[in-house]
Amino acid sequence: MIRKVSLLMVGALLGAAVAVTLSPTRIVFGSSANAAASDTYRQLQLFGDVFERVRSDYVEVPEDTKLVESAINGMLTALDPHSSYLSPKSFKDMQVQTRGEFGGLGIEVTMEDGVVKVVAPIDGTPAHKAGILANDLITHLDGEQVRGLTLAQAVEKMRGPVNTDLTLTVIRKGATEPLKITITRDIIRIRSVRSRVEDDTGYIRITQFNEQTFDGLREAIDEISKDVPEDKLKGFVVDLRNNPGGLLDQAIAVSDSFLDRGEIVSTRGRNAEETRRYNARSGDLAKGKPVIVLINGGSASASEIVAGALQDHRRATVLGTRSFGKGSVQTIIPLGSNGAIRLTTARYYTPAGRSIQAKGIDPDIEILQEVPDELKGRTETKGEAGLRGHLTSEEGEDKEAVAASQAYVPPDPKDDAQLSYALELLRGLQQNSAFPPDPNAGIPN
Repeated sequence: MIRKVSLLMVGALLGAAVAVTLSPTRIVFGSSANAAASDTYRQLQLFGDVFERVRSDYVEVPEDTKLVESAINGMLTALDPHSSYLSPKSFKDMQVQTRGEFGGLGIEVTMEDGVVKVVAPIDGTPAHKAGILANDLITHLDGEQVRGLTLAQAVEKMRGPVNTDLTLTVIRKGATEPLKITITRDIIRIRSVRSRVEDDTGYIRITQFNEQTFDGLREAIDEISKDVPEDKLKGFVVDLRNNPGGLLDQAIAVSDSFLDRGEIVSTRGRNAEETRRYNARSGDLAKGKPVIVLINGGSASASEIVAGALQDHRRATVLGTRSFGKGSVQTIIPLGSNGAIRLTTARYYTPAGRSIQAKGIDPDIEILQEVPDELKGRTETKGEAGLRGHLTSEEGEDKEAVAASQAYVPPDPKDDAQLSYALELLRGLQQNSAFPPDPNAGIPN
């Protein structure tokens, strides 16, 4: 039985050609279904003809495995920016990453205009310490051009043995010439949840959604509750800024941590019978304390599920800038020893039925950061709507959806206008109060 894993991330047949046999006795000309099958057969025959011509006439002897792999990956990447082929090694690396530990530089990346674009550096990693920024464009790896590589191939080159160096050539908006940044690879142990006490409030930062995220959140709430008496605790700030997403089940579990009942998210595929709804179970780990969720232009996918669910249920106030807008579900389909494919299979919807795809979550309160002069113009992202070939929202797109959204978070919390506003907002609420649910919100419970 093939096991499928649903992911929400900023993402075939290896080494074997596909043999398709159509029995002539089963083709009845005049039938629209069989006409379509006949057309498909002709297209596959075209692929076979091109494949054989390349094998026989290319200036050098090509490797069959690479030819087929490239053809499959081309087919998938032409669908949308998040569908792709995973080689056996890439598939293994992805499994390791979702467990929360992998080797590499520590950056979340996507592909844009043929080069690698940084979505966000992961806190505390070599890339973060070396000064890599969101929206940096990586054009060369150790002097080798990235253009012509798939995202998976580029990521594979960025990973390697611990304590080895990799030099990135980076184009940064506002810089007069490309930057060369050398980073030493290390084991990237992702502590996806970090927390601290801010006097009478709890601050919880979730950097991504891996297999340890819910457990980390539960531990963080427990620790904060031990440090601050319940009658003194004003509430929690959940920071999802520049969180690129991760596992769907962890996004559901995190949302469920603050909800007693009701729908968290639904996914809708091509066929109506494939619609799935995920509901909260009884039990609020925050015990009804007020919650403020911070988002920005780098908050994507699983982060948007959490923000959208808590916003629709009026369980949290969402503060910051519009999120990335990645509202599609990628299913990882293993192919035995041949790796896997990452295929976009559905869109997801908030409890109120909103599609976030290419639109994002609009905050309840928009707060812009004061950006240093040397970084102005480099800390904004157009999000999903700015990616070539992106899946459109079923509801259509508007001008605001494709406008740039700020994704800057000051390194010093003292300069963080969004966090400061959130803390002031919590401290202005009555003690032991929670944001009241809206009886007219129209959310299924």
